Amino acid sequence: MATGTKKAAQRQGFKTGEHIVYPAHGVGQITAIEEQNVAGHSLELLVIVFEKDKMTLRVPVAKIASVGMRKLGDPAAVKKALETVRGRPRVKRTMWSRRAQEYEAKINSGDLIAISEVVRDLFRSESQPEQSYSERQLYEAALDRMAREIAAVDKCSETEAVKQIEQNLAKAPSRLKAAAEAAAAAEASDDDDGDQEEAA
Repeated sequence: MATGTKKAAQRQGFKTGEHIVYPAHGVGQITAIEEQNVAGHSLELLVIVFEKDKMTLRVPVAKIASVGMRKLGDPAAVKKALETVRGRPRVKRTMWSRRAQEYEAKINSGDLIAISEVVRDLFRSESQPEQSYSERQLYEAALDRMAREIAAVDKCSETEAVKQIEQNLAKAPSRLKAAAEAAAAAEASDDDDGDQEEAA
């Protein structure tokens, strides 16, 4: 077996210029593949740049699997993630500290569907009660991770990706119902004003 093929196999199909998902940090880009000599052994490292966080990581090729690094999702995965945020929020009735840990684990899993579940469960529309500071932080973190991956897959800006996610969040059945009820309530109060004017 030629060394070239062996190296390519060890890289597990990752190549320079490609966007990847690194669970603990989200979407990054492989900018180079370096070789370093460490204690007499040649070590191949992927240089990954996380532009938004202004951070560069060097990941030994042998550790790719153990750190859970993966290729970007495909359009089908993005579609499934957007369908997930349209679902009914599932909020367990456990203490917030335990739920927060679960949400954090999902965000750091690097799994797009798990992240979209956090976005769905923590989203609050205008008509809903305010989020606590820690809820808001976790929601923002999940939204950011989700938007970065969608932007990289769809080759659009993160702002456009966020807009796409928010449009899908607004389509959730429970939110549509809440919006319809709010609109009906507003209409009813408008009608009351009208009656008073006529009476005057």
